[in-house]
Amino acid sequence: MDVIWNVIQDVWKQFLDVMSTFRPAIDLLDILIFAYLLYKLWGLISETRAQQLLKGILLLGIAYFLALRLHMTTLSWLLDSVFENALIVVAVIFHPEIRSVLERVGRSNLTTLSHNLTAEQAQEEMEHCLDSVCRACQSMGNSKTGALIVLERTTALGDIVDTGTVIDAVVSKDLISNIFFSKSPLHDGALVIRGMRVYSAGCILPLTSNTELASDLGTRHRAAIGMTEISDAVVIVVSEETGTISVAQNGAITRDYNVITLRNALNAAMLGDQTEGKKTVLRRIFKGRKK
Repeated sequence: MDVIWNVIQDVWKQFLDVMSTFRPAIDLLDILIFAYLLYKLWGLISETRAQQLLKGILLLGIAYFLALRLHMTTLSWLLDSVFENALIVVAVIFHPEIRSVLERVGRSNLTTLSHNLTAEQAQEEMEHCLDSVCRACQSMGNSKTGALIVLERTTALGDIVDTGTVIDAVVSKDLISNIFFSKSPLHDGALVIRGMRVYSAGCILPLTSNTELASDLGTRHRAAIGMTEISDAVVIVVSEETGTISVAQNGAITRDYNVITLRNALNAAMLGDQTEGKKTVLRRIFKGRKK
């Protein structure tokens, strides 16, 4: 047994001697793996409340560092007490998010590479998506079929998506019309389009708390305004009573669109500030795509 153990020790020592010659490469690999894990962790939590939590912890950490450097005794004591119990507080308050992240880690394929569209492909796909949305809205308006469509932009809507049923399908006029068909099980909720794909349907949106809105605005319109008050999403509403098409953005709503004016409005909204450049804006819109 001692002989076997000595052989193992000799082999291990030789292995370490060989690896020491590759020390710079190993250090570089160590840094790359660490950076990759941080990137994947950020991607996992970017659609949950944990993203805001991390920002808060970072700000508290900066304040704690400054308080120590400036010898601010009272503030240092307070923040020190906060950080002593931070792990327990985080685990209790955010246990659903922690569980969700761990489940996604278990389901994910670490070898999967992200799919990146070229600017031209993204432009073409966006045009197809917006054209399908506009034609579907026109058809539903003519038949007075109520609809609520959310176009996700740079603000991730993970919490909203989780309230509905994930579909993740190519956008088409027929698919959107079928989702909002009166006898469809998903017609009452909102449809979320992410990365120019029909991602989730039957979603629940927050209602606006604005009490100065016109009395003829129904629940769909108030939900559309509420959604745009907490995100940069663009929300389209088709009235079930009148067939009127409306667009909500930045907490405001405009009404009486036809297929042409709707297309112009969506082009302007989804491309954003032209000074940013189309490639940059398209890259941001397609960033949240799930493959």
